[in-house]
Amino acid sequence: MAYIKKLKSGKYYVQIRKRNQPTAYKTFIELKLARKWAKAVEVQIDKGIYNDLSEAQSTTLIDLIIKYRDEIAITHKARRSTSYKLNFLCRQKIAAKTLTQIKSKDLWDLKEHLELEDLATKTINIYIQLLQQVWNTAKRRWSITLPVQNPFELITLDRVDNARDEILTKEEYQKLIEAAAHSKLVQLRDLIEFGYETAARISEILKLSRNDVDLNGKLALLRNTKNGEDRTIPLTDKAVEILKRNPFGDRFFKCGYDSVLFYFGQARQRAGIKKFVFHSLRACAITNMLLRGMKIEEVATISGHKSWAMLKRYTRIRAADLVDKVNNVIAIND
Repeated sequence: MAYIKKLKSGKYYVQIRKRNQPTAYKTFIELKLARKWAKAVEVQIDKGIYNDLSEAQSTTLIDLIIKYRDEIAITHKARRSTSYKLNFLCRQKIAAKTLTQIKSKDLWDLKEHLELEDLATKTINIYIQLLQQVWNTAKRRWSITLPVQNPFELITLDRVDNARDEILTKEEYQKLIEAAAHSKLVQLRDLIEFGYETAARISEILKLSRNDVDLNGKLALLRNTKNGEDRTIPLTDKAVEILKRNPFGDRFFKCGYDSVLFYFGQARQRAGIKKFVFHSLRACAITNMLLRGMKIEEVATISGHKSWAMLKRYTRIRAADLVDKVNNVIAIND
């Protein structure tokens, strides 16, 4: 039986209670709409097809994102980067909408906005997929009844070329480290140079413990890497020099993940470099190793890649890099 009450605000509050069924309620501006909704819901309850969307109607996407960040993302290996992405999504226009208000158009608008912000296609896809994961978690783990039409099913993600096209010329790299030298983050230049020398991920660099480095033997043990395994890498003389410049504490680098990304972005802008992220230093290092004549399996041992197909994504050898080698081969044959 539907119960309709006029509130002091002039709106109409509808409540429907039936035995062994969740209470359904909603507020309307017009009495006509209230009666229409009440009748439709009663029919749905009688047929056993009613979905109680009351929780979804009172929950905003930002509520869901924060809950996911604090309860789920915190258990991820990549919790720092995931939390960074979730915090970014909290600042987007779509986050203010309730779960029942979100339509596929809102996702298309978000996608278009991120494109205008000049984010890479892969990055945009990651943000959309992360939101979809939050949405699915709300339904499967937290038992929040969501609209039957999933808005994520109506959006198409653009195809991504997984190759790492971003690589620095020697001049660009020099400008970057010079800009980093003037950063408020004192260790930024050392972080950049160490990544450029070792092909280590930013998370691996920040976790590097003093107890896991043999400066005399020029070896470093990277623990609990992305694939879940430990990895020992050789250190160049330059890398050893960088570590020796940071002699205090259990870890060599005492920076937060978010701080590194923020100040790296500032240094990149000051250096006049576009579309280059810290992770792309890994591509620079791998390419440099191959150009120095190291074998694929040797480079893979350092980078941690399991196959050439994966390693190839980070290899950006250009024709201009091979001019001297080609001419040396021709000279020998002559």
